[in-house]
Amino acid sequence: MALKRPKGLAGTLAVLEHDSKILRGNPLGDPHRRKLGVWLPPQYDAGRKQRFPVLYDLVGFTGSGLAHTNWKAFNENVPERAARLIREQKMGPAIIVFPDCFTALGGNQYVNSSAIGDYADYLTREIIPFVDGEFRTLASRAHRACFGKSSGGYGSILHGMKYSRYWGAIADHSGDAYFDFVYWHDWPNTLNEIAKYRVPPRKPGAQKVSRNRKLESGLDDGRIKRFLEQVWKKQKVSGKEVMCLMNLCMAATYDPDPRAPNGFRIPFNADTGEAIPARWRHWRRHDPINLVGRYRASLKSLRGVYIDCGWRDQYHIQYGSRLLSQRLAVAGIRHRYEEFDDDHSDIDYRMDVSLPFLYKALMP
Repeated sequence: MALKRPKGLAGTLAVLEHDSKILRGNPLGDPHRRKLGVWLPPQYDAGRKQRFPVLYDLVGFTGSGLAHTNWKAFNENVPERAARLIREQKMGPAIIVFPDCFTALGGNQYVNSSAIGDYADYLTREIIPFVDGEFRTLASRAHRACFGKSSGGYGSILHGMKYSRYWGAIADHSGDAYFDFVYWHDWPNTLNEIAKYRVPPRKPGAQKVSRNRKLESGLDDGRIKRFLEQVWKKQKVSGKEVMCLMNLCMAATYDPDPRAPNGFRIPFNADTGEAIPARWRHWRRHDPINLVGRYRASLKSLRGVYIDCGWRDQYHIQYGSRLLSQRLAVAGIRHRYEEFDDDHSDIDYRMDVSLPFLYKALMP
C-alpha cells in the first residue's frame, strides 16, 4: 500500500514514562526508567465511560516499541494501520501498547533471564497493571492480547503458553521456532566474528589444536567479552556484528548461567565449532515446537491463536511455523495458520489479518 498520507482520524499516541522496579539492577545495566507508548483509538475521547480491549505489540530483535509509531514513507505505522482497519470496520476500537524491551544485547525474547533481565515479569507484573490503571481498558485476560513478529512473535506464542493467565489471545508473525533450522546454521558466522577477539590472535603456519575444557563447556575465554565491549563502543555496527550479537542474545536467553563469564554459555566450542549437546538441549527446551504438549491446557484456554509466515523466510522460519501448527493440531488446539508469498522483512501488512483476528477473539 503506497500511501502518500494516511486518511482519516489517527487517534492519539500517549507517551508515558514508567519506572520499573523489576528492571532496576538488571544484569546488563540497561535503563529501568523507560518510555511507554499507548495508542488510543479515535473513539476513546467520544465517551468517558467506554472501556476498550488492549493489544500489546512485541517488536522484533533490535526494535523498540515506539519505533512502530514512527512515520513511514509510502506506508502506515501501526497506529495508522489500526485506525484504518477500524474506519473500514474490519475491527472495532482497541488500545495498543508499545513497550520498550530493548537491551544492550539488541533485544530479548520477552522471557525471564538471569543474564538479561526479567522481561516477562516486566510486561505482565508491571506494564499490564500500569496501563490498566492509567487508561480505560477492559482490564481482564479475556480482553487482552499480545502480537509480534520474529522475536516478538516468539514472545507472543511463548506468553500464550507460559503466561496465559494474562492473555486472552495471541498472534505470532514469523516467530522463532524449530531452533535446529533457525539458529544452528548461522553459528559458524558468529564464531568467526568472536574469533577476531581471540587472545593471542591466530598466526599463519602450523597449528596445534589442543583441548580446551572451558570452550568445550560453552564458556567464554574472553573473546565474547571483548567482542561485546567493542560493539558497545561503536557508533556503527556491521550487519555481521548484529547477527553475532543476536546469537549471543539468544544464548543469554536460552542458556543463562550466573556462574559463567558474561552470565551465559554458548552451544558450540568457539575454537573447533563442535556442537555441545548438553548446551543445545537447553536451547531446545525453549523451542515452541517442543512446548506444545507441556502447555496444552494453557493454549487451549486462549480465545484465539493466530500464526503466519512467509514461505520464503530467509531464516527458514516457515518450517518451524509448519511444525508448530502441526503440533497444535495434534494437541487439539484451535488456531489459524496462514502462509504468504514473502520473506521475513517488511511484513507489517500482515497485521491487516492479525489485528482484526485478535479483536474478534477478544470481543466476539
